[in-house]
Amino acid sequence: MFWLVIILLVFIFQAATILLLEFRNPAKAVAWLFILFCVPLIGFVVYYFVAQDYNKRKKLRKGGSRIFREMKETIWEQAHIIGDVEQMPGDRFSHQHRLFNLLSHLSESPITGCNHSTVLTNGEEAFAAMLREMEKAKHHLHVEFYIFRDDVISTKFQDVMIRKAQEGVKVRFICDGLGSHKMSWSFIRKLQDAGVEFHYFLPPLIATIDRRVNYRNHRKIVVVDGQVGFVGGINVGDDYLGQYPEVGFWRDTHVQIEGDAVYFLQSTFLNDWKLASGERITEPQLAELFPPHICSGEERIQILASGPDQDWDAIQEMCFGAISVACDRIYITTPYFIPDPALYEALKTAAVSGVDVKIIIPYQSDSKLVHLASLSYVEELLRAGVEFFQYRKGFVHAKVMIVDELLATVGTANMDMRSFFCNFELTAVLFESSPIRRLITDFERDLGECSQIDGEVFQKRSRRQKGAEMLSRMLSPLL
Repeated sequence: MFWLVIILLVFIFQAATILLLEFRNPAKAVAWLFILFCVPLIGFVVYYFVAQDYNKRKKLRKGGSRIFREMKETIWEQAHIIGDVEQMPGDRFSHQHRLFNLLSHLSESPITGCNHSTVLTNGEEAFAAMLREMEKAKHHLHVEFYIFRDDVISTKFQDVMIRKAQEGVKVRFICDGLGSHKMSWSFIRKLQDAGVEFHYFLPPLIATIDRRVNYRNHRKIVVVDGQVGFVGGINVGDDYLGQYPEVGFWRDTHVQIEGDAVYFLQSTFLNDWKLASGERITEPQLAELFPPHICSGEERIQILASGPDQDWDAIQEMCFGAISVACDRIYITTPYFIPDPALYEALKTAAVSGVDVKIIIPYQSDSKLVHLASLSYVEELLRAGVEFFQYRKGFVHAKVMIVDELLATVGTANMDMRSFFCNFELTAVLFESSPIRRLITDFERDLGECSQIDGEVFQKRSRRQKGAEMLSRMLSPLL
């Protein structure tokens, strides 16, 4: 009896600790309590090492913001900052003062003019463009990916980085410690021996000991001489070229940017570099890292970063703000659909209001648990009028949102809570008609490779399937 009382008190202590530390996020608290009930003690140990630690989050913000403040003055002096809604293209923002104000205050990355963007559809097009621009590097080359494999396409990137480093170009290379853990040390040593500076971002062992294993760097950035940058959903691996038979065709989207928005890709990379390497950028380096741009276009672009080093959950708040003002269409492509309660209600409200809401998700996912959790959100949204389409040609990994012809986003963030609230993410918000129309064309072409989820048929799925979805949804805040 005595031991039962002790066990009960320990369990109550663990549950109370989770409730106390996660009071800001009830959904996450419920998920961790569910795990605790399933695997007592073990669940609490996992929580201790994996769950967000708000003190560490503040520490990351403090460390990251210092370097950004040193760069800010240089960037603001040189960039064409859009400070008024009247400077936005056409008249599409003429009645969207609130959305413009929201976007302008979300982060320290404002909307910039003097840009040109190129939408890159799928790995072949994106890899060709990245390698072509990397070959042109004269002063520095910055490369950052969540996943960097040790295969054929990765070797092509390796060759360019080695060649550039041997030419005297400063090559900095970051990979996420968990996402790229399969990259061999021989692959890394070859880079380092040639002069490439490489660092893992939070290697798993160190991150676990330091209780930051949940902070994964999901960003994909390439910056060449501070003039040209890339961001989007594509990592570096042969699977992104459709070379993995078990996955098949890989559908993805990236974007190439030239102009003032590159300053903010650059500052995000350097912030991550500081966290990964400890190197502090000095003032004399700023002129070369943030060179003046010759304006090659008039596109308005905003680069939004979110993660533990930021004061705002900027990408989630941008998505919510844009969805809330939609009048005609909301098109979303995402490999993982686990919306937080605010976005879930915003999508439902938009559909009920008559907005054409279409969402493309994979038919076959690379994560069974996440796929089940995603399906748990579908039924009620179907009843509200949201249309869901499952991509059947292969695996869809693009992270794209289009709202009317007001704006479109291409980036690294999935439409899920992990991307919005835990990972280091980056998204380009595009405001010009040309890239938006290109993304609409791609979306409509993708619909031709999809099967639509029929509401009546979907409701008839088995109790076992519904039960698996329900259990997965309880864990969804952690997925």
